[in-house]
Amino acid sequence: MQSLWMLVASLLFAIMGGCVKLAAAQYGIAEIVLYRSLIGCVALGAFARWQGLSLATPVPWMHLRRGAAGTVALSLWFFATTLLPLGTAMTLNYASSLYVAALVVVAAIGAGRRVHWPLAATVLIGFGGVLMVLQPSINPDQAVAGLAGLASGLLSAVAYWHVKELGTRGEPEWRTVFWFTLTGLLLGLAGSLLSGFSAHTTRGVALLLAIGVTATLAQLAMTRAYGAGRTLLTANLQYSAIVFATLIGVVFFADRIPLIGWIGIATIIGSGVLATLITARAAAAAAPAAAQDAAPLTAPDRRTTRSSG
Repeated sequence: MQSLWMLVASLLFAIMGGCVKLAAAQYGIAEIVLYRSLIGCVALGAFARWQGLSLATPVPWMHLRRGAAGTVALSLWFFATTLLPLGTAMTLNYASSLYVAALVVVAAIGAGRRVHWPLAATVLIGFGGVLMVLQPSINPDQAVAGLAGLASGLLSAVAYWHVKELGTRGEPEWRTVFWFTLTGLLLGLAGSLLSGFSAHTTRGVALLLAIGVTATLAQLAMTRAYGAGRTLLTANLQYSAIVFATLIGVVFFADRIPLIGWIGIATIIGSGVLATLITARAAAAAAPAAAQDAAPLTAPDRRTTRSSG
């Protein structure tokens, strides 16, 4: 099944997180973002040239807004990864699906539409899971890292919202990813110029290459999963990244997560899956009604087309 490519992407993202945790001992966050984005940008640029595809876009500012939000989210997640247990940092970042669902609820309230209360309840339960993860897993001296992890999830939700808008504009996924890496390259370079560059070592270069390669391959695997697999299954399989990251943290970094933290992780995963299912069902239920409403308008158009032929 093509959706299983999401498991590959999730594992690669988790491995990338582990490499970031190791590389942060030698490099600043801006440098890691710079080199991670550089490798992805070169790889996708070469792919576009090989396929004869154009990198030009009619909506560059929309790409830059998406890229800026995504890059800041990525930087905050990298920062959280360096100080928190790997599974905790990954969980806070993947809470972005709850933020997206929360935005849907808030948008409905703001527009005066009927609130989907099962979705709202799911969001509240999910944020309860966030509190369970934060309370036992983060020491007082890690509070800033915890806030960074939460902010990374929020900004990731904003970035995903922009990705959806770009999709409605007809922008292909690979071009969206390219502009994201290009924006990350520019912002990472600016940050590195301000903070200074670190001296390279063989180990450091190997870790930077691993970060860039795993990130690029993960993006490609995720794109293939969403492009050829079942969207709902693919969206739910993405939470396997939390499991992979938690296992890597326990095995390689001796992370210790209390029972309440494990319960919180399970709650966030369950709430994210449930929110995805509820949103998909609501969209499916709304589609026939929208088609029925549009039918009286489209019928005259079809008759006009026939008569003009």
